[in-house]
Amino acid sequence: MNDSAQAAASTPARRRARVRAPELIGKGGWLNTGDQQYTLADLRGRIVLLDFWTFCCINCLHVLDELRELEEKHRDTVVIIGVHSPKFVHEAEHQAVVDAVERYGVEHPVLDDPELATWKQYAVRAWPTLVVIDPEGYVVAQHAGEGHAHAIERLVEELEAEHEAKGTLRRGDGPYVAPEPEPTVLRFPGKALALPSGNLLVSDTTRHQLVELAEDAETVVRRIGSGVRGFADGGAEEAGFSEPQGLALLDEGAVVVADTVNHALRRVDLATGAVSTLAGTGRQWWQGSPTSGPAREVDLSSPWDVALFGGKVWIAMAGVHQLWTYDPAAETVAVAAGTTNEGLVDGPGPEAWFAQPSGLAATEDRLWLADSETSALRWVDLDGAVHTAVGTGLFDFGHRDGAAEQALLQHPLGVTALPDGSVAVSDTYNHALRRYDPATGEVTTLATDLREPSDAVLVGDDIVVVESARHRLTRLRLPEEAVRVASVAHRTRRAATDVAPGTVRLDVIFQAPAGQKLDTRYGPSTRLLVSATPPGLLLAGEGAGTDLSRSVELNPAVPEGVLHVSAMAASCDDDPDNPYPACHVHQQDWGVPVRLIEGGADRLPLVLAGMDDQETGQGA
Repeated sequence: MNDSAQAAASTPARRRARVRAPELIGKGGWLNTGDQQYTLADLRGRIVLLDFWTFCCINCLHVLDELRELEEKHRDTVVIIGVHSPKFVHEAEHQAVVDAVERYGVEHPVLDDPELATWKQYAVRAWPTLVVIDPEGYVVAQHAGEGHAHAIERLVEELEAEHEAKGTLRRGDGPYVAPEPEPTVLRFPGKALALPSGNLLVSDTTRHQLVELAEDAETVVRRIGSGVRGFADGGAEEAGFSEPQGLALLDEGAVVVADTVNHALRRVDLATGAVSTLAGTGRQWWQGSPTSGPAREVDLSSPWDVALFGGKVWIAMAGVHQLWTYDPAAETVAVAAGTTNEGLVDGPGPEAWFAQPSGLAATEDRLWLADSETSALRWVDLDGAVHTAVGTGLFDFGHRDGAAEQALLQHPLGVTALPDGSVAVSDTYNHALRRYDPATGEVTTLATDLREPSDAVLVGDDIVVVESARHRLTRLRLPEEAVRVASVAHRTRRAATDVAPGTVRLDVIFQAPAGQKLDTRYGPSTRLLVSATPPGLLLAGEGAGTDLSRSVELNPAVPEGVLHVSAMAASCDDDPDNPYPACHVHQQDWGVPVRLIEGGADRLPLVLAGMDDQETGQGA
């Protein structure tokens, strides 16, 4: 346990640290406000919750869902503002942010900050990060990662009472203005599937439905699902989905659906349209939850795509950076590959690292996958080992054709097996369809000017592409020749942190929420995992442990790299009379670009929850 965690656990009534909140600046301007621009002064008297997010990030999408209940319950006192802070070049495009706000049902104002101006002012280090500002304009808490909604709600209730008493709380309607709905047949479709009938089934993600289209890929045959976000089995008209994505034929008469935000696999009877649940509980998987067992009793985490491979349904479990399987005969699920650590590491399935796997396609001897956050094309062999065809890691991306070892993609979401043994990649943020040929090791571009393609399906000699941000399917003749594209290469937009070579103190700040304490009933309640890219950056301090503070030794011979830090803390209600206290898991992964310079910082604080008192002092 680190000093901050000990202090929070033992003295919950201590004075809350405060620092003046920096102004909100974003070159892209405001969304969801009816074109009104806002400053912090305009919001004085309200509790402001800043959500630093980027739309590629699955953890950010989880937090959007975590905050929905808080947003509704405290609508007259709390103003949530999403500060969109891009990782990829495409995410800095204003229209892409506009699309994402609608796609993910964001019902609060969003500040588009393409140059990371506000991100830097608030010294944010990770997506997602939540910052609480009190009604007088002071920052009173910061949380990184997922699992903090309960803690923030407790803090909100404290701030409501405190500032009501002081006369500094202002209640009323917030600045959110809903955009006008668009009358399109599909709205941000995710994945498509060719049915035995010749029709196409599409996940109409933002409208929480499946849509069956005729062979022309335009005419609506039927809709499956109520169109309202929900989790309900039943007939085609009353069943509920929540942002469904991947589709695969389970057999000639049924389809399995990755029901992403419901954290479930669903089954659709093609004859009747009836929907039932195959796997998942509707709850999100957290560290420590079961990783195998009866399918309806095990939690899942944002399944994004599905494919039948080796007699099992493989699941791209984007939310925990893993591949899972569902066994239709035994009706069980289990982890097949991935450690839950985010990154690009090949090898035996249990040792591999993924980063938000989002697209799957099976052939007889390979399961291909689009590993979106590493901008990579990867595959699993029949022995379960993981290999990388294209991609180098979390921070390099672009549009470059040629030999696979130097080719670049940008956040691909889909992969399609082609008849000649090659694969087509829906290269989403490059708005392109790419091709990788294992026989030659070459990457080419098949088509450009596709708006956020997220999947593609073969229909005869054509390939039908899901143009998600154009809300349509686009039929292309499968090109015989590649398109020439000017090469571009990018790195993540975040600035590196200057640190001193040699010994650096790594402090993960965690302060248990009011009324809670660290849960030590069954051993240590915290976990810290540290690694680096390149591995030679770390001379000491690598590996797993239970202390949230650690001294690491950085190699002076390696001028720059990335520290990968994964932290988890479990807290429970601090009530000795309650034999079954409510417990919560807080977790976050950081990838911190660092640059080694003499005179750099000898301490690297990462806030999981609370405030770093060594930086804030006792506040004002």
